[in-house]
Amino acid sequence: MATVPDNLPIRVHSRRGGNMIHPVSLESPPSAAAATAAESPNSVVYREVKHFKKWFPWLIPLFVVANTVMFIITMSVNNCPKNSTSCVARFLGRLSFQPFKENPLLGPSSSALEKMGALDVGKVVHQHEGWRLITCMWLHGGVFHLLANMLSLLVIGIRLEQEFGFVRIGLLYLISGLGGSVLSALFIQSNISVGASGALFGLLGGMLSELITNWTIYANKVAALLTLVVIIAINLAVGILPHVDNFAHIGGFLSGFLLGFVFLIRPQFGWVNQRYAPAGYSSTSATPKFKAYQCVLWVLSLILLIVGFTVGLVLLLRGEDLNDHCSWCHYLSCVPTSRWSCNTQPISCQAEQIGSQYTLTCSNSSKSRTYSLLNPTATQIQGLCAQLCR
Repeated sequence: MATVPDNLPIRVHSRRGGNMIHPVSLESPPSAAAATAAESPNSVVYREVKHFKKWFPWLIPLFVVANTVMFIITMSVNNCPKNSTSCVARFLGRLSFQPFKENPLLGPSSSALEKMGALDVGKVVHQHEGWRLITCMWLHGGVFHLLANMLSLLVIGIRLEQEFGFVRIGLLYLISGLGGSVLSALFIQSNISVGASGALFGLLGGMLSELITNWTIYANKVAALLTLVVIIAINLAVGILPHVDNFAHIGGFLSGFLLGFVFLIRPQFGWVNQRYAPAGYSSTSATPKFKAYQCVLWVLSLILLIVGFTVGLVLLLRGEDLNDHCSWCHYLSCVPTSRWSCNTQPISCQAEQIGSQYTLTCSNSSKSRTYSLLNPTATQIQGLCAQLCR
């Protein structure tokens, strides 16, 4: 029996000028295959390595379609012409947008988002609507919000699904989104929250941990690691701006980072060489499927995930506000400067009615304005209050 060559033609490629990582593929150059076949009476047969095969990406595009459909449904439920005195793009009918002063993202009112399943901590804790932790990641605050998230999802998610398949990437996306919702609910309890940002940061976290746990199979790995770290740092830095839920970003990223060690682990080359060696070859020594550090990271990450989600959900359902236990943590989501404020108090107004005249006074700023309204709905008054207080 012949021994296995020192290295089968397994090649590692990395993309230059980008942060996307291209895992290994098993290749057999025609010249090498012909030469080997000539030396041996039995032709060498190269089989596709299933651990590195390419998958057809369909789940990520489906997620994009689902998010888009949910946004259209939300705009229909919002029905701006019926519930507001002024709308943007009124020619769209019930799909027209709330006034810029109320929602600069070209989207629905906060009350419409709440109806559709936005994350509202009060409803999760006191009305047992835990499903909002999941539904909020399928809603968006406006057209700009939707476009930014969906473009990012396509750029990041399709490549990951091609490399690892729809099951692992689908679970990574959904669980990371849940992790982002839980951490957001533990720190930001005065406002509603929507968006797929937590799940997106989970994909970024998974990319980072996948690079670490599969370190030995990549070329130019230091450059790829630095590029990925810079991209993540920039995105997290944007989260310190007001009205951006950075706790959802952090929670999603940490969840995805740990999940990457669990879901995106790859076997080492020695094991692949043994398992997929051409007929007639044998190995001089057995190689384990995974390196010891990969197994350690897998176990530690799984334990941290279970403990983290359990503790987080218990604290949330008990109504805990982690800001009471961490005086500086709010700076992770918003850093006040001379250019903006981080005031997150909920908007409320006092209303006085004289006939068809309604006078609204903003409780936050004491600004007041009188409106002429005929049988206004509660949603309409809430929208006017939001415009007045912003």
